[in-house]
Amino acid sequence: MVELKNLQAFLKSKITGKTLYALPKQWIEHSFSQYGGKLSMKDGSCFVDPYEYFSLVIEQIVQNNNGADYSKSLAQLRGEKDASWLMSSKMYGALPRATVAYNHKGFGPFEPEDIFGYRESGTFLKMIALLPYLKNLGINVLYMLPISKMSNIFKKGEIGSPYAVKNPIELDDSYADPLLDGMDVQEQFKALVQAAHLLGIRIVLDFIPRTASRDSDLIKEHPDWFYWIKIEELASYKPPYVPELPFKIPDPDDLDIIYSNEEVKKHLGKFTLSPDKIDPEKWEKVKHMDGSVLSNIAKEFGIITPPGFSDWVNDPQPTWDDATFLRLYLDHPALSQRYISKDQPPYVLFDVVKSSKFPGNEPNIPLWEYLSDIIPTYQKRYGIDGARIDMGHALPSELQDMIISKAKSIDPAFGLIAEELEMKNDVKAKNEGYECILGNSWYVVVRSREFYEFIEETVPNLVVPFIASCETPDTPRIVARENGSKLKYLAPALLYLAPNAIPYINSGQEIEELQPMNLGLDNTIYGKTILPPDDQFYGKLAFFDYYAMHWNNADGSMYNYLKWLLKLRNELSDLYSGEFRYAYLNYQDGFTANYSFWKEEKGFIVLGNLDLVHERYIEVFVSETAGRSIEVENVVVISRYGKKKLPISGTNVIPLNLLPADFLIVLVNYEV
Repeated sequence: MVELKNLQAFLKSKITGKTLYALPKQWIEHSFSQYGGKLSMKDGSCFVDPYEYFSLVIEQIVQNNNGADYSKSLAQLRGEKDASWLMSSKMYGALPRATVAYNHKGFGPFEPEDIFGYRESGTFLKMIALLPYLKNLGINVLYMLPISKMSNIFKKGEIGSPYAVKNPIELDDSYADPLLDGMDVQEQFKALVQAAHLLGIRIVLDFIPRTASRDSDLIKEHPDWFYWIKIEELASYKPPYVPELPFKIPDPDDLDIIYSNEEVKKHLGKFTLSPDKIDPEKWEKVKHMDGSVLSNIAKEFGIITPPGFSDWVNDPQPTWDDATFLRLYLDHPALSQRYISKDQPPYVLFDVVKSSKFPGNEPNIPLWEYLSDIIPTYQKRYGIDGARIDMGHALPSELQDMIISKAKSIDPAFGLIAEELEMKNDVKAKNEGYECILGNSWYVVVRSREFYEFIEETVPNLVVPFIASCETPDTPRIVARENGSKLKYLAPALLYLAPNAIPYINSGQEIEELQPMNLGLDNTIYGKTILPPDDQFYGKLAFFDYYAMHWNNADGSMYNYLKWLLKLRNELSDLYSGEFRYAYLNYQDGFTANYSFWKEEKGFIVLGNLDLVHERYIEVFVSETAGRSIEVENVVVISRYGKKKLPISGTNVIPLNLLPADFLIVLVNYEV
């Protein structure tokens, strides 16, 4: 815990007593029972001495120190042998540079670096300060989007995307806080992990093994790990259109059609060999030139790395201009080789980038070894607890196995999340070594009939848990959806209490942030125009632009509501080990979502009215629901409005009214 102690000691030595640093009042209110430092209020912000504030936060955190080595994963500290801890996880998803961004000077517009030298964009120090806020919310897993070194070229906005990874084993320097003068970003991240572990919060990170930024640091030593096109072809570069096929992931039977397409043939002609193969002697000189290696290659060889694109044929989305594919095989896809001339340079096409389905015969073993060592590097350096593998389902199965097995060899309880959006792939994910899937709950929650089927038919039968999210970093915000004022309560209630659910709160959800972070899923280009036109962040997306959440607009009600739901999930935890049963109702019309758990004579029943307009009168038959005779002694009904005991006992029928878009939790012979 050296890094965290060093950080605290440095901060304490710098205390001035001057309250010049603005913070959201929510961070303080939900982190301290009573803040003991100097504090002043103005225009909805709290003004503190930053050195005093951060040192007091850390002082509060280190009170949990029992002498353990908190630079190790919590599983290693607790002697856990598998990742079953995911089943009791409550997860908060963060993009740190936006999650803890704030106008610290307290006036004027937000600035990434302001006139006082404060870094207003997010830093690891500020993420440490957010940990007590998350702990109070009920969070025990902090999942962060990529924090690795990012590229600053081919940007889609003001700043690079976290997914345009320039160096996967280095942290991005922008996360170092200038307040910690001289402490490098690695030390600051180590302190963050240690602080999280002290509070019982695990750290899960996002890793991207299939792509890299177009100017990746790897190019200098391994140009042959990349694909290359002639620079004059860049302006017209795009995925070929194949009119004979629909929008789909290609099958082997589609290859005849794809490779006979004239646009595909022109596409293949755009590619060239890597610079080290074109002219080895010239390459040795170019790689040692000053400046950007990619710029030097473009000038001296007239070639450049191509943008990435989807592995779906006829996908309407544009090219991914800030990222490029890594060359996972030294040869072309085995099933496609008969369509390709012998002198065809390495190329990118739908089959190439879906190498799980179209592998080659010659794996790029040095690259595979490098990629499979990335997660272990973070495990050894920082003691992280888990990872989501971006597009793992598109990787060669052998490479995916290498990545998973190396992580597990270091920590058998390391948690691995599969980027599987289709719920039916739960068995596949489990067989591949994952303990959890992302799923698509964010999609169904705004479609009543599909939400009903999801709750009734899909969720109870999963073999691994799913991330129970009503919004994600890639989707619209739940409050910005049609009927969002109702769904913001109903959706998390039905999801967070469901079987096989890992409750997930997306950064900003707890303060009812409107603007999405990205337009990737279930959105349109108009999704980024949610804010009023006079808002500084109108049209901005946190994935590509500087962005600060609207903390000063929050009243704390949604934070408290989500906190209550997570607490309720904990209070019912004993019954989740009992028998799952559907509720037996007096009638069912496909709008009353329901599930229940029973342990001996005790049980709880969850009911949700997915009709957003009409009220429902429901009668619950207790013994039929439990599947055996239950002697009802007391019934307690919980809603977001409160809790009441029904004046009934010795009955088998519980009468209830469900308001539109409302839910009830019915406790039978059980108290919380």
